[in-house]
Amino acid sequence: MEPPAERFVAVSSPRFQSIQRIVGVLLVLSSVTMLPPALVGYLYSDGSATPFLEGFAMLLALGALCWFPVRQIRRELRIRDGFVVVVACWLVLGLAGSVPLFLSSQPELSLTDAVFESMSGLTTTGATVLTGIDYLPKGILFYRQQLQWLGGMGIIVLAVAVLPMLRIGGMQLYRAETPGPMKDNKLTPRIAETAKALWNLYLWITLTCALAYWIAGMSMFDAIGHAFSTVAIGGFSTHDLSIGYFNSPAIEVICMLFMFVAGINFALHFMAWHRASMSPYKGDPELRTYIGLLIAATVFCSWQLWSNSVYPDALQAIRYGMFQVISIGTTAGFATDSFYLWPATLPLLLLLLSCVGACAGSTGGGMKVIRVLLLYKQGWREMVRLVHPSALAPVKLGNRSASEKVIQSVWGFFSVYILCFCLFALILTGFGVDLVTAVSSVLACMNNLGPALGQAGPHYADLVDPAKWVLSLAMVMGRLELFTLLILFTPVFWRN
Repeated sequence: MEPPAERFVAVSSPRFQSIQRIVGVLLVLSSVTMLPPALVGYLYSDGSATPFLEGFAMLLALGALCWFPVRQIRRELRIRDGFVVVVACWLVLGLAGSVPLFLSSQPELSLTDAVFESMSGLTTTGATVLTGIDYLPKGILFYRQQLQWLGGMGIIVLAVAVLPMLRIGGMQLYRAETPGPMKDNKLTPRIAETAKALWNLYLWITLTCALAYWIAGMSMFDAIGHAFSTVAIGGFSTHDLSIGYFNSPAIEVICMLFMFVAGINFALHFMAWHRASMSPYKGDPELRTYIGLLIAATVFCSWQLWSNSVYPDALQAIRYGMFQVISIGTTAGFATDSFYLWPATLPLLLLLLSCVGACAGSTGGGMKVIRVLLLYKQGWREMVRLVHPSALAPVKLGNRSASEKVIQSVWGFFSVYILCFCLFALILTGFGVDLVTAVSSVLACMNNLGPALGQAGPHYADLVDPAKWVLSLAMVMGRLELFTLLILFTPVFWRN
């Protein structure tokens, strides 16, 4: 009989070889993403092409070394393998993305700062360690925006095609009503069909956004760069003052519109396009809640800004209040003013709004509106049961009743979310970070928001290196819906 250790290796080896093959392919693909910013650097003659070409060569060689020994391995991945693949891909691509930033002489970044900036871009968080952004080489500026755009598409495929299959709490709610290639329940080639449909949709929205920015007065370079980060709900900008640099109501309206659209579940966009009808939007309870929250927060924020005389008239208060509510509420993180200097109620409100975030299946972060809606409905049901213990009170979303399994998974997600937040904040205070900065930066990174309060208000450059590594982990955990990463640290996951 085969010894247990040998049997474990024999069974596990092909699985890990398949994962190694996927990682190798991804590294090769990530090397290709170094070429567009290298071309931009060459066209602008700003000296930024070299680190991207060096990064291209390094990642291509490393990817080939990973892929070549296992190139013949063909094995269908199981659900358990899916968790490893998803986490490995995001960590590997985040580290790979830091290579040209680390090799660049302008800006001159440490390894910690390069990884932080790369992880922030890929997870569409938008937290930055860079200052003097206006004076950076065009190749570097383009690369930061491109990172967010590619990360945003990865998020869409992850949320709509992969996470429901891995049964991540609450995300499977849309499975039953999703048409065409999104019907899959296992890892099959049909995910490629889903990805292709989503890529087309994502690309067209991005092109429309870029065209609108250009017509409104942005240069072509700024229009493309900001379209990348707007549709990805990332928040990186090519200027230190973010959208406020342009001081243009037209550009702000375009930005708000496309942030709002990108914050809607892309499965709804797909269904509306597939059916050539607006009906998928009309009956969606998450979308109604999403709109309601943004309207309520805009009214309160604008009133506070006007009543506290932050701006001289009501129109300006509405202009700046609405923009910041949509930007923070969708977890984009663009700015037209230093919101962290507003009256104390508003920065706290906006941070809490980012905890809700955008809709599931969007490029936005946070806990997602659908989860918060389910938590509210479950809490209301418990109050009804206190008065009527025998009453049947199903938790309903529109015309559908949510299963107890889904409700339990949402409560589990919320519990883990709170636990991780407390743990990360405690660790940061242990590194000497003040309480306001620690709490707000953990929330900003876990929610993939970016801007925080206190020392991290303008940027994260002044935080100590250990804090940046913790926040980089928080970004990845928030983007992967917590469970996807945490499950790898449980003994039960590794048992046969």
